[in-house]
Formats: sequence, C-alpha cells, structure tokens
Amino acid sequence: MRGLFAVYRKELADQLSSRRFLILFALICLAGLSSVYTAAQSIRQEISDAHGVFLLLFTTASGPLPPFYTFIGFLGPLVGLALAFDSINSERNRGTLARLLAQPIYRDAVINGKFLAAFVTVGLMLVSIVVIVSALGIRILGVIPTPEELLRVGAFLIVCVLYVGFWLALATALSVVLRNTATAALAGIAAWIVFTFFVTMIADAIAGALLQASTTFDPQALLQLENLRMMLARLSPNTLFQEATIAILMPKVRTLGPLLITEAIGMVPNPLPVRDSLLLVWPQVVGLLALTSICFAFAYIKFMTQEIRAL
Repeated sequence: MRGLFAVYRKELADQLSSRRFLILFALICLAGLSSVYTAAQSIRQEISDAHGVFLLLFTTASGPLPPFYTFIGFLGPLVGLALAFDSINSERNRGTLARLLAQPIYRDAVINGKFLAAFVTVGLMLVSIVVIVSALGIRILGVIPTPEELLRVGAFLIVCVLYVGFWLALATALSVVLRNTATAALAGIAAWIVFTFFVTMIADAIAGALLQASTTFDPQALLQLENLRMMLARLSPNTLFQEATIAILMPKVRTLGPLLITEAIGMVPNPLPVRDSLLLVWPQVVGLLALTSICFAFAYIKFMTQEIRAL
C-alpha cells in the first residue's frame, strides 16, 4: 500500500515525541507504581507462600488505592481518546489533509497509518508500564514469576491493548465524523461515561423491572434474568475488560456467569491452567476485537467516502 509506511513512521514519531504522550505515560505509570508498591507491601506482610504471589501485584487493593488493573480500566480509555480524537479533523481544519492527499499516497494509507501508529504507541506504553511495575514488585517481594504467571501477564497485556484499541478506534471515528476537535473530545468523554457507568446501571434496571413484573420466582427464571443482565452489561467494553482481566489474573476463577449451589457442590477450588483460563475469556476477547473492528470499519468507510477540499 503506497504511502502507508511513510504515514505510519511520521505519525509514530509525532506520537512518541508529543507532550500529550509523555503526560499520559507519566500519569498511568505513577498510578500503577503507587498501586503496585502499596500492594506489594501488603502482600509481603500477610503472605509467606511464594506460589502465585506475583499475580497478586496486579489484583490486590491496598487502602484507598484500587488494584492495578482497575487503574488501566479507568485511565486506558482516556489514553485512547487523547491519542486519536484529533487525528483527522485537526489536519482537515489546518488544510494539511488535502495537501497530504495531493501527494502520491493512497487515501486509505492515511487513516490506516494514523491508527496503526497510535495502536503501536499504546502497545509500547502498556508494555513499558507493566515491565516497570513488575520489576518493582519483584524487587520488593523478592520472588521470580513462574512461566505460567508470565503467560498470564502476557495475556493480560493483550487484553489491555485490545481494550484501549477500542477507544482509539472510537476516537478515530469521531475525528472523521466531527469536524471540530473540541466536539470530538467531548463526544469521546461522553461515550466513556456512558460505557463506564450507565450501561451497567441500565442493565440492572432492566433486569430489576423484569423481576418485579414476573409472577414466578423459580430459580430458572432468576437465572434467565441474571443471564439477561450480564448480556446487556457485556455490551460495554469496560465489562468485557473487567471479566477477562479477572479470569486471567485470578487462576481460581472458574466461571464468569451465575453459579448455582448444586453446580458448586463437589467443585474443587484448584487454580485453572492457563489454557482453560484463556478459553474462559475467549468470548470477551472476541467481543473487544469485534467492537474495535466495527468502530474502525465505520471510520474507514466514512473517511474513504468523504469529500476533502483544500481550504
């Protein structure tokens, strides 16, 4: 594809050298280091068995600080929105987009190169932060992660990149549709608020209303309502990320759905192997990938059919 590598290289250099990237990286790194440091201190005082301790660095809350994966789930969307909300409309407003397309560069290379550069930037940021906080945890706890724990951390990284990638794709779509950069930023923040807070509330409200309207309260009906609530909540990428992260970083989690008492009888609470945990979260990972693909496909089609004129 003519021009793709040139656009990608230029955008990647701009992303990595921008003050925006440095501020976001410092913010997430500071939050992650604080969370892991307090968690490591708490783990070292309370746990003497070294088996499985390393994964607790990412899932243990200490005092007012939530666990590390919660920081990623909360701040990750802001990173994705901040890196791409003005990727197209800013160049259109400055008049440089028409000049860029006047060069021997295909139009699809522009949007593909911009999104790929932002996606790689997110990947480098998340890998760097996880490596830094892991090194801090190893230094404090004095334990070396096992190969299985490293595989789980790697899977967690993939889920994080896909999660932030959805917000990158959404911000890119908003940048294509909305000409004003401030409007695109506000629309992205509004979408983040809706997905983070209101989707779960709406799912709970619908399930509660159906429960009150139901005349029968047998276990089968309650199970169907709970499945409906979870299905509606999983329309949010935040819910998919939380479920996938919990199952990957907590090997003892054996199910992400409702569990009846009759099903729990006789169940041995042994940790699941990595393969079984990955099979458990496969629908969530596919859901994140599908949401990201839908948003970027919409942005791609809209950008390819738009009329671009020189100012």
